[in-house]
Amino acid sequence: MPDIKTKDNIAAGAVSIAIQHELWDGNLHDHADQGVVIMVNDASGKTLLRFNCFDIEKSYIYGPDGGKNRLCRMDPTIDGNPITWTVRQLRDNLGKMLSYAGYEDVAAKIDQKAINSVLDQVETSARDIYAVGRNTVKHNRGTDHFEATSFRFGLEVRKQAGGDGGLAIHVLADLAGTVGRAYAEETEILAFDCFRDAPHYHYGPRNKNHRIFWDTTLVSDPLEWTLTQFKNGNLRDMIARAGYPGVAADYDQSVVDELMPALEKKAREMQPLGPVVVMEGGPTANTAPVYAD
Repeated sequence: MPDIKTKDNIAAGAVSIAIQHELWDGNLHDHADQGVVIMVNDASGKTLLRFNCFDIEKSYIYGPDGGKNRLCRMDPTIDGNPITWTVRQLRDNLGKMLSYAGYEDVAAKIDQKAINSVLDQVETSARDIYAVGRNTVKHNRGTDHFEATSFRFGLEVRKQAGGDGGLAIHVLADLAGTVGRAYAEETEILAFDCFRDAPHYHYGPRNKNHRIFWDTTLVSDPLEWTLTQFKNGNLRDMIARAGYPGVAADYDQSVVDELMPALEKKAREMQPLGPVVVMEGGPTANTAPVYAD
């Protein structure tokens, strides 16, 4: 099940309109993504129409709960903001969409005036939930650092409350200010959590926080996989995907290559061997409260 943290439900005559934030994790759910879902439900709570207003997934589904279950894609180039597009369909095409989904009986009961009277509330709620429901995380910056000109690596051994843990590699950049100045703002732009039980990595943990769990059947050594991406030059594109094209533009692979021997040596020294439950001390706290890390 996706991680659902924030939701709202607005009555509109024969139907209700539910809004909720969902976090999808890569290799656990369809793909790594997050955003707002707007659903048209009947009196029993069955979802008749579902609109996915996510960072990546921009789509709608006719009859997802045992109905037609047909998925269609929005075209973000033409349709624009998915929340705006969804509200427009609820205002102009709800009856037709319900009929196509196979719910002609509900479509016949729709009071469009009642629908229209709550659409401003629906839009406001969806935009608020999109903003405040977003899952982000602020980890520690690490205990050992390696400078790579436009960014740095931070290495840290982390232990989670459930006993999982291992080496974390943080990719950090100063996005505002000058290095060494009090007002410099360092941001974690990528994180690689090479844990024993649930290893995963984050694109833009302070921004998009698109989280992908490794398939450990295919990636038996997440640390080796991570170091390989650094050596092969894939880090530049990962930084851009995380939402930091300016940092990616200043990326210099020759600098990364120079520091890789020392970084790899230190990373392998720090990576706990054997069951992580024998790691000393309690769970590693983040530097800010989060939904999940």
